[in-house]
Amino acid sequence: MAEETKTLTDLADLGAATAGGAAPATGADAGADAPGDAAAEMPEPKRDALGRSYATGKRKDAVARVWIKPGSGKITVNRRELERYFARAVLRMLINQPFEAADRKDQFDVFCTVAGGGLSGQAGALRHGISKALTLYEPALRPVLRNGGFLTRDSRVVERKKYGKRKARRSFQFSKR
Repeated sequence: MAEETKTLTDLADLGAATAGGAAPATGADAGADAPGDAAAEMPEPKRDALGRSYATGKRKDAVARVWIKPGSGKITVNRRELERYFARAVLRMLINQPFEAADRKDQFDVFCTVAGGGLSGQAGALRHGISKALTLYEPALRPVLRNGGFLTRDSRVVERKKYGKRKARRSFQFSKR
């Protein structure tokens, strides 16, 4: 029994060859599952019965539960307006970055609840949650938000205190006499 030698003419043939040794797709079948076909790759939007998309964002110890729906751009955090909850302009700017990057400013209403951490961590969690909810509502925005770094969860957290130390790494003051 002689082994058959096959040559690959395209990367699409590689997937067929490694999947089970089936013959590469030719003719009309080749265009149906082509890797460059955007319509086949794009997942469909995930929305609830009220037309909202939900996502959870995290940063440090803060967790934000975020719902977005089409609207006038109103952001509600823990049943308060954004300006009342986040008084610092820097934090409000941080929260609005995903909308500006996706060119969707004042097109979505955001309702969210945040818990844990401080205001800076909560703002970062809210930004992460808004970005994830936008990609669920409009999957075409995923590459734009991914390139901006909004979908990556910032995993840096405060290091725990160790025994025999004053803080996580700081030692007690040394006294020679």
